[in-house]
Amino acid sequence: MNLIVAADNNWAIGKDNDLLFHIPGDMKMFRQMTMGNVIVMGRKTLESFPGGKPLPGRTNIVLTTREDYDGKGALTVHSLKELKDTLTGYETDRVFVVGGGKIYSLLLPCCRYAYVTRVDSAGEADTWMPDLDRDPDWLLKEKGEEMSWSGLSYRFSCYENRKIKDLESLITH
Repeated sequence: MNLIVAADNNWAIGKDNDLLFHIPGDMKMFRQMTMGNVIVMGRKTLESFPGGKPLPGRTNIVLTTREDYDGKGALTVHSLKELKDTLTGYETDRVFVVGGGKIYSLLLPCCRYAYVTRVDSAGEADTWMPDLDRDPDWLLKEKGEEMSWSGLSYRFSCYENRKIKDLESLITH
């Protein structure tokens, strides 16, 4: 699996169930990376999408503990075991974890790459993901050139997990 996220200087990713930043270049990169692939998310992330509906052109999988949850067309799983079983048959490099904060923290050990849009900003937030710069298992592999949009500086970066685990190891622990 891989992870894709936009995060500020403090690794904040959202507030009030919305993204902190709506940068067209970041949205374009997200579409390019995930189109035709599998995206895995939590319930709140799906509900933050337009109309609370799955993103088109992708296999949307929602991991939620709510047994009666209507994913409005997204595949819904209720445990890591169900997620593992559902992902069988998909190439792992075509699976992207897209949020939110709890799902990033939970599945981070199983991700090989983290594609991070780092936004040079620090604002008010209520959702964060783990700080990959401080995690010894993660290595900054690529640091893209600085770009700007509407007064915000940002860059695309890629981190690599040096101690990747499989979902089975999370299930058994």
